[in-house]
Amino acid sequence: MNIIGRLTRDAQVRDLSNEKKVVNFSIATNESYRNKNGERVNKATFFDCSYFLSPNVAKALLKGTLVELGGQVSAKAWMDKQGQPKAGLNFIATHIKLHGKANTLIQDTREIEVYEAVEIKNEDVPSNESGHDDLPF
Repeated sequence: MNIIGRLTRDAQVRDLSNEKKVVNFSIATNESYRNKNGERVNKATFFDCSYFLSPNVAKALLKGTLVELGGQVSAKAWMDKQGQPKAGLNFIATHIKLHGKANTLIQDTREIEVYEAVEIKNEDVPSNESGHDDLPF
C-alpha cells in the first residue's frame, strides 16, 4: 500500500530492546470530494508510522515535509486513561520517498548525497511469520 501525506511532527528515533533503532513519525493524508449537495468536503486521516532500516532518515523527516510511503497498514485499539475506547492507524514503512524541498533542509553534504537518491528501502521490517494474510479475500 502507498500513502502520501505531510508529517505532523518531527520524526523521533527510539532504541528497541534488540539493539535496533526505530524511527517514529506521524503523517496526515488529505481527501477532498463533493457531497450530494455539491459542497466541498475535506477529510484528513492520521497515521502513526514506523521505519526500521536507518535512523539517519529522521534528520530529513521534519514537520510539514511531504512524503510518499510504501508499506503495510494496521489498525490499533486501546482504552485511554478515562476508560474511553480509542482507535488509530499504524503504518510500517518499507519505502520512503521525499517530495518537495526536504533535500534543502539537510546541511551535511554526506547526508544530501543519500537523500538525493530520494527513495529509501527497508528490507528489515518485521514480517507476518505465520504466512497467513488477515485479508478476507
